[in-house]
Amino acid sequence: MSDLHTRVEETGNILARIARDFSPAVFASSLAAEDMVLTDLILKAGLPIGIFSLETGRLHKETLEVLDKVKAHYGYEIELYRPQPEAVEAYVAQNGLNAFYDRVEMRKECCRIRKVEPLGRALAGKRAWVTGQRRAQSSTRAELAVQEDDTAHGMAKFNPLADWSEQDVWQYIRDNNVPFNSLHERGYPSIGCEPCTRAIQPGEDVRAGRWWWENPESKECGLHLVDGKLIRIKSVAA
Repeated sequence: MSDLHTRVEETGNILARIARDFSPAVFASSLAAEDMVLTDLILKAGLPIGIFSLETGRLHKETLEVLDKVKAHYGYEIELYRPQPEAVEAYVAQNGLNAFYDRVEMRKECCRIRKVEPLGRALAGKRAWVTGQRRAQSSTRAELAVQEDDTAHGMAKFNPLADWSEQDVWQYIRDNNVPFNSLHERGYPSIGCEPCTRAIQPGEDVRAGRWWWENPESKECGLHLVDGKLIRIKSVAA
């Protein structure tokens, strides 16, 4: 049995356990390559795990096109959560549309408004949430566990692809004809909001194009932090 085949089987088992033991559970998809792998596994297996995405209002058009690709390919409509309009308007009025370039604090506040607060609404009433995070993505994720105790949201958190490599992800996508964001073919291995994402150069870290003007240690949006600290939340043995 190949390494990838084994990983796919193990990941499928993790997702099935989440659906069985942690219902209601949801999958937070950023519509990136990793998330499309999980989308494919969840929908093909018919698992009762809802899929949602955070529509920040500043995503690339190519990212939004993935929503239509999913609907056409699977007949499934991903649920969208958007920021509170009044919060966005207040931030822009006080700081300017692109204040996140000025200071890390301004960038994190923009992420809080556009991503963290909507995530809280998406997770309300759930027992677990699933992400497409992988250890190989960045230094801030090097100690990522498959299952974590997310005390900030009062639930379990699962990262089923934690030990998958970039090669694993793309081999699965090719082998299973999984739809994906066309920006990946143009030098964007990690994709966030349009003004905060650039293509990377050969040899750069896969997340080098995210908030490229900041130090690598600060490159998280707040969705996977506790009290704003760059630490792993408590891991739980499977």
